[in-house]
Amino acid sequence: MTLDAEFFRRWMAGTAAAVEADADRLTELDSPIGDADHGSNLRRGFAAVAAALEKEPPDTPGGVLALASRQLISTVGGASGPLYGMLLRRTGKTFGDAAQVSVAEFAQALRVGADAVAQLGGAAAGDKTMLDALLPGVEALDAARGEEPRVAFAAARDAAESGALATVPLRARKGRASYLGERSVGHQDPGATSSALLLRALAEAAAG
Repeated sequence: MTLDAEFFRRWMAGTAAAVEADADRLTELDSPIGDADHGSNLRRGFAAVAAALEKEPPDTPGGVLALASRQLISTVGGASGPLYGMLLRRTGKTFGDAAQVSVAEFAQALRVGADAVAQLGGAAAGDKTMLDALLPGVEALDAARGEEPRVAFAAARDAAESGALATVPLRARKGRASYLGERSVGHQDPGATSSALLLRALAEAAAG
């Protein structure tokens, strides 16, 4: 399988579809510990991404992610736009002008993107944020980088989904939810959940 611009466009389109399907659930998760707008914000942002990519599809993986980043930053309110925009921008920038990338190169780039998110948000693993799904996904992808894309991306998906579920007993230490203190315990983090959707869409793009 070639990880070219078409693959990355398929990933972004799949993410838009996944967010659209789960937007209400994301907002429901956000209601007790956030501003109750995570789903609606991401729905608007990734719909804009899909429309932009359909109108003027870039011809490199880095170009696809750069365009997606710009759309998210300009259309998504709150912290989600800058964080997801940073993730995709830094991931794509690592590719340079390459016409295609390997799974190993993708794993390295996604780690750069996740590190940029951590720096921007001042968060780390265990803080009950999107990183609690994203970082396990990156680790799993890196560990499976020698496998074929379908296997590697499925491993990343599974790790991210497990990471999102593991946020339920955590106390939030960053973001809006951190203001609730102990009351944030018992709720699944919406950012981790949407990050898991991102990696699920990645696995589906690889599956064809």
